[in-house]
Amino acid sequence: MHPDTPADGQSLEQLFAGRGVDVDDMYARMKGLMDAEGLPYGKRTHTYNSRLAQELGKWADTQEGGEAIHDALYRAYFVDARNIGDIDVLLDVARSVGLSEDAAREVLERRTFKSEVDADWTKSRQYGVTGVPTFAAGGYGVVGAQPYEAIEELVKNAGAASRGDNAT
Repeated sequence: MHPDTPADGQSLEQLFAGRGVDVDDMYARMKGLMDAEGLPYGKRTHTYNSRLAQELGKWADTQEGGEAIHDALYRAYFVDARNIGDIDVLLDVARSVGLSEDAAREVLERRTFKSEVDADWTKSRQYGVTGVPTFAAGGYGVVGAQPYEAIEELVKNAGAASRGDNAT
């Protein structure tokens, strides 16, 4: 969500400077939420430019078994604190899920899926996305890691019937 992030990343302190964000408190909150859901979550000190990772993910979606790259990218970034803006890291991730390293390198070097990701970014701006994750339905949205109740409220606001409403 920060396309101006340099290739070598930026410290979280720099990213949140002047915004009154306590990085350690933010980590503790997210770690608690992730632990409650049984999801792995590591401590990061930096944020990295994810643009190339997004392009690699778009390509992977066109490959058999490529959907596995999304979990692998999550793990690389949010668990292992790796720089997912670095081509060598991305090639390692692609290889780890059984995708062709040579094909992945070509996609990244030629920026084959740049226009598809550009279109996603345009749509995101139209929807008012300001952070990840963002959940959108029926013209409503919530931004950031949210409790179940917030997602449930979003779905209700979007017009979905509750399971009780469908009972016969």
